[in-house]
Amino acid sequence: MRISLFGTLLFAVAFVHPGIAAAGDKSGPEKPTIVLVHGAFAESSSWDSVVARLNKDGYRVIAAANPLRSVASDAAAVSRIVKSVDGPVVLVGHSYGGPVITEAAAGNANVTALVYVAAFAPDVGETSLSLSAKFPGSTLGASLTTVALPDGGEDLYIQTDKFRAQFAADVPAAKTALMAASQRPVTLSALGEPSRIASWKTLPSYVIYGTADRNIPAAVMKFMAERARARDTVAVTGASHALMVSHPAEVAAMIEEAAGAK
Repeated sequence: MRISLFGTLLFAVAFVHPGIAAAGDKSGPEKPTIVLVHGAFAESSSWDSVVARLNKDGYRVIAAANPLRSVASDAAAVSRIVKSVDGPVVLVGHSYGGPVITEAAAGNANVTALVYVAAFAPDVGETSLSLSAKFPGSTLGASLTTVALPDGGEDLYIQTDKFRAQFAADVPAAKTALMAASQRPVTLSALGEPSRIASWKTLPSYVIYGTADRNIPAAVMKFMAERARARDTVAVTGASHALMVSHPAEVAAMIEEAAGAK
């Protein structure tokens, strides 16, 4: 088989410099890895329908297990995942996962964007509790039950019979029954822990939320999106706090927009 001198040189250059595409190579820029961080009263499987859509479109996805113990330690856990990824990362947080990704992005130069899905985007010194009360509309407090912890703290759960109305009113009852049973608690101290960094001030941010959210009022979400100068903000009419479950297509589309942004 004869190989032209040009072909030999092209092969050699491509081998030494793999970033240079050979003729006919249609591969585009590297797609970022999507790291999804659930919030309180949820768990990693809450992202299942979003993950399926992102995988179909060629994205590598990691649905991280958020410990829900404290903003600092939870962010450190997510940061370790980000550091393990070779290449760009888009961080996506739901609810309390917002403060976690905001802090986890710090010091990780491969994070290219932040996506807040019905999530808190705190400034330095703000807490999830203080933000949720900034404007009226949250009914979360009345739906909670507590479990005492050995260190004197408390774990918070949403009462099973109130879970659907409070958290996922636009999700079928059979599904919300499973979600209520598998919900993971957050510590009260985590919700009251002041944020130490506001990464949305330096990273492109995207916000999507539901207008019928009973955990984080829509007015709070609008305020945070405007303050962060979000590149795109989507308010899904009538959607609950469980936006990634009830509207996975819209959530996936927002994530892909953030992933493809320059």
